[in-house]
Amino acid sequence: MRLVLLGAPGSGKGTQAARLRDTLGIPHVSTGDLLRAAVKAGTPLGMQAKSVMDAGGLVSDDIVLGMLEERVAQVDAKAGFILDGYPRNVAQCAALEALLERLGQPLDVAVKLEVPNELIVERIAGRAAAEGRLDDTPETVRARLRVYAEQTAPVADHFAEIGKLVTVDGVGELDEVFQRIRKALPA
Repeated sequence: MRLVLLGAPGSGKGTQAARLRDTLGIPHVSTGDLLRAAVKAGTPLGMQAKSVMDAGGLVSDDIVLGMLEERVAQVDAKAGFILDGYPRNVAQCAALEALLERLGQPLDVAVKLEVPNELIVERIAGRAAAEGRLDDTPETVRARLRVYAEQTAPVADHFAEIGKLVTVDGVGELDEVFQRIRKALPA
């Protein structure tokens, strides 16, 4: 099973990706984790990313796609993977689809977790308070949600156009949401 997990920040993607990883026995591939690991390991792509990040820039799509290609080519990803944090825009969708086609591992499904914005603000504010994080104020969360709506939400539209999108209600107990996701996955 090769799937992309979509949803706004705070929609529960990371939590549900970990559950899917354990249940399906396939790796959870987070592009943020890939970047941090490559930089820490000092890989060629990691060093390229580090120089961009140290200069305050955004790591290019080419570098991220290269890291993604290295990761999904590993033995544990041959049976599938869960992508979290990529693609973030429609151009990245096309690059991902071309990469997966070249590797002979086409995407099976994109799962979008649907959660109302105000509930996301509440969730993140609660998490921020519990973890003592001062950067997750309701205002900053709303700003991130606006950026998501403008830049990343069209990714779901793209996957819907090619018949790969399923939308799942992300509101409720963790187990309830997980069961909804499992039922939405192709057999």
